[in-house]
Amino acid sequence: MASRKLSAYERKRSFEKTPEPRGGKRAKRAKGNRFVVHEHHARRLHWDLRLEHDGVLASWALPKGVPPDPKENRLAVRTEDHPLEYLEFEGQIPKGEYGAGKIEIWDRGTYEAEKFRDDEVILVFAGKRVKGKYALFQTKDDNWMIHRMDPPLDPERVPMPKHLKPMLATLSTRLPTDEETWAYELKWDGVRAIAYSDGGHLRLESRNLREITSHYPELRALGPVLGARDAVLDGEVVAFDDDDRPSFELLQSRMNLASEAAVRRRMADRPVTYLIFDLLYLDGRSLIDLPYTERRDRLEGLELDGPSWQTPAHHRGKGKALLRLTEERGLEGLVAKRLNSRYLPGRRSRAWLKVKNVLRQEFVVGGWLPGQGRREGTIGAVLVGYYEDGDQGPRLHYAGRVGSGFSEETLRELGRQLEPLRRTTTPFEGRQPPKQAIFVEPQLVCEVEFREWTRARTLRAPVYKGLQTDKDAAQVVLEREEAPPPTPS
Repeated sequence: MASRKLSAYERKRSFEKTPEPRGGKRAKRAKGNRFVVHEHHARRLHWDLRLEHDGVLASWALPKGVPPDPKENRLAVRTEDHPLEYLEFEGQIPKGEYGAGKIEIWDRGTYEAEKFRDDEVILVFAGKRVKGKYALFQTKDDNWMIHRMDPPLDPERVPMPKHLKPMLATLSTRLPTDEETWAYELKWDGVRAIAYSDGGHLRLESRNLREITSHYPELRALGPVLGARDAVLDGEVVAFDDDDRPSFELLQSRMNLASEAAVRRRMADRPVTYLIFDLLYLDGRSLIDLPYTERRDRLEGLELDGPSWQTPAHHRGKGKALLRLTEERGLEGLVAKRLNSRYLPGRRSRAWLKVKNVLRQEFVVGGWLPGQGRREGTIGAVLVGYYEDGDQGPRLHYAGRVGSGFSEETLRELGRQLEPLRRTTTPFEGRQPPKQAIFVEPQLVCEVEFREWTRARTLRAPVYKGLQTDKDAAQVVLEREEAPPPTPS
């Protein structure tokens, strides 16, 4: 009987190549109702639930694992029965074989069945991780669902948050004087991203809550590394140049690709790294109300260092020495974070300060000047501004022209995006650009590096650093909490 049940299992495998057990011609006498859950790192991470029943292991693949809460049903795909020897099996199935990948025992124990029918199973698990009453029920063909019938094993568990906006730092012209009560991190020149890892599957959202997972496929492998650990991470997607310095210019080539094929082509010559510096949720617990030090300790306990992700170091105290080092190496600066600070989603706080070696800010593009000489027929400079509140609401103020930092490819891309936004009237209030300006709807946001503000509140020595596609133009305000530009005389 058991050998007939295992015919599908045997047909799919070459036992001279795979270390998986063939299974005896006769089923071993059952010692009880045992179960095992395997963590299976195949083409896509999943978990395999196997129940000892009628001389074999009835098996289901669980793409997101066993649900811990009765509010969440999860998919369970009925697969072929497996031999009882699989209760103890762990190993590496070779590439090219069915189910290729690493298999590890995630949990095991016994169960008591209240019902075991062809289309429904109700049972009570007694394992180390999986405990309590569950139902497996068929929906269509091999698709089933698994549902927890008992209350949550952890009554204090809270759902994973959705669509968190990252906490923001306040611009400062100097380091804190009480530097021993602060930690210091490098300021990275990339794209801020919140990562949600749920059941081994990773999703990335930008600062304006736009999903950007498809732009950076190499980061998806972080999900299987976290496995069954549900986590929300805060970090920055960065591209490094040949000198291992963050380069926003290199990252630009990965941010606006229209097709999956284009993304794959760029992955080889423009790899990115996700630099993780905060942990906001872990295994049913929100961490945002914990102090920075405790969140960092828990983050480092995850040991998230891989081919496309890192947990960069932070330094308590010694901010002055670290800032000098960033200046010597041509890095953007530091972020100082109070050791006891909570995480404030979506808010800019003085508990986090960014101290820059050069000034850098996002600006709204309100138009351009036609190019001259070798740039004739293209863009000569972009006209930028920032929003400030006025008597009748936010108004866009002109901050100057930016005419350097462009490559030919950048100019072509800018022209392509600005041309459809043309308008006949200026979007700027007050001081205006030169008469030959061509105006556009203020929708695009660019990042500009500059030396200082002039007394007329324009930029001195500005350099274009690229478009910020994850920023909302209406939220681009003058950063002047700690470093206001001089007022006009």
